[in-house]
Amino acid sequence: MAMMMMNFSSCSPSIFTHKPYAPLTATTFNFSSISSIRFTTPPPSYHHTPSSSSSSRIVPKLSQTEPVTTLDSEEEVQVSEPEQPESAEQTLAKAEAKGEEVFAVVMIGGRQYIVFPGRFLYTQRLKGANVDDKIILNKVLLVGTKTSTYIGKPVVPNAAVHAVVEEQGLDPKVVVFKYKKKKNYRRNIGHRQETGLNLSASLRPQPLSQL
Repeated sequence: MAMMMMNFSSCSPSIFTHKPYAPLTATTFNFSSISSIRFTTPPPSYHHTPSSSSSSRIVPKLSQTEPVTTLDSEEEVQVSEPEQPESAEQTLAKAEAKGEEVFAVVMIGGRQYIVFPGRFLYTQRLKGANVDDKIILNKVLLVGTKTSTYIGKPVVPNAAVHAVVEEQGLDPKVVVFKYKKKKNYRRNIGHRQETGLNLSASLRPQPLSQL
């Protein structure tokens, strides 16, 4: 392997010699020219400042006071009283005079029925009532005509339904069959509910003393 030797003596000696730096001199700045400057206009402001004049202020509507109007003592203020609605007695009397159709909702034995004059309806048998007996049903929940309606709270005061017991009978038999498996238990029981046919004769006001 050939060895190569390099001789740097032939190179210029100026490459490896250090040249001296220039001597440092003190520099001064003169601010006299800057201090002589005067601003004629104020610098722009980025914040809005409210005007001091009262005319440009924004006053909310709620804070403004409105003048209060006062009435003279001599002037009389007329207040119209609301008209009182007619009672159920007056409505039924007018309906009978005009021959209008009147209906009512009555409660018999815990059930509600719609009745009107001349209607037949089957209800539970009324205790102590016999055939051709006249009965008064005073649990009237509602009375109505074509033009008005009265709802009871819970019943309509001074209203009653007069009815006549036409017949009394029994409903068709309802069979109640009881069975227990592997016990040879059989029971076949029938039941017929007592009912009554009532005729709604009329619907008219009834004094509370006679109910």
